[in-house]
Amino acid sequence: MLYIGTSGFSYQDWVGPFYPKNTQKGEMLPLYARQFNAVEINSSYYRIPPASVFYHLQRKVPDSFKFSIKANQEITHVRGINPSILQEFKMSLEPLLNSGKLGCILAQFPYSFHYSKANQDYLRYLKENIGDIPLIVEFRNAYWAKEEVFNFLRKNEIGFCTVDQPSLVGLLPPLAEATSRLGYIRFHGRNKEKWWQHEYAYQRYDYLYNEQELKEWVPKIKQVTDKTTDQYIFMNNHYKGKAVKNALMLMDLLRQEIRPTIIKDHTKKDMRDTN
Repeated sequence: MLYIGTSGFSYQDWVGPFYPKNTQKGEMLPLYARQFNAVEINSSYYRIPPASVFYHLQRKVPDSFKFSIKANQEITHVRGINPSILQEFKMSLEPLLNSGKLGCILAQFPYSFHYSKANQDYLRYLKENIGDIPLIVEFRNAYWAKEEVFNFLRKNEIGFCTVDQPSLVGLLPPLAEATSRLGYIRFHGRNKEKWWQHEYAYQRYDYLYNEQELKEWVPKIKQVTDKTTDQYIFMNNHYKGKAVKNALMLMDLLRQEIRPTIIKDHTKKDMRDTN
């Protein structure tokens, strides 16, 4: 199954470009789910939400819809051996697990998370304590892009997050790799000028892919799809709804190459026409 969506859904600057005018926050997810079959929740990075939050979110989407939940910063950036944090995080996900709508956990590590035995041990610890929940890891540091790392991830049933991001020294290149039954691709945009130097965080992701840039990814996506049972693709260039435009564009491109039945069909009014 191919799941395509965006990183987050409740942006106020999407009202107009994507959501109808005067859309309230509580109305956004059902409208979003008319167009996409998955969403990546990033707010969990900043604060572990109570289980009630995910209980109410999962009630607003179809049974086939999937959530990818970003691991809390205590897990990926502090990285102390703290079983209570992992337990709290897992407990918050129970409504998604019980409803069958939890796709996976995304653990995005910072650039400072270097390739080392100690950090490999931490990844192994993380997987062992998360248990049967699928785990995807995103590295920012290019030193992780090597075959021995991919073999380590496969051995420990940890998925690798492929990324599209600016071509800058030290960042991971766009590798079409899969190390578990789940494929995972994140599109961050290619805003070189604002990647390291920006006043506001959103400026890093202020980028709109053109059709040719996305076309280049079609054979890579097919390559990952052929190696996995499910694949998740999320657009993180969220500023002013650019992620939505690119996700819909990519879906149209993929329909020409991959079986249409595995991509959510636009059976209802295309919300690109609502302004």
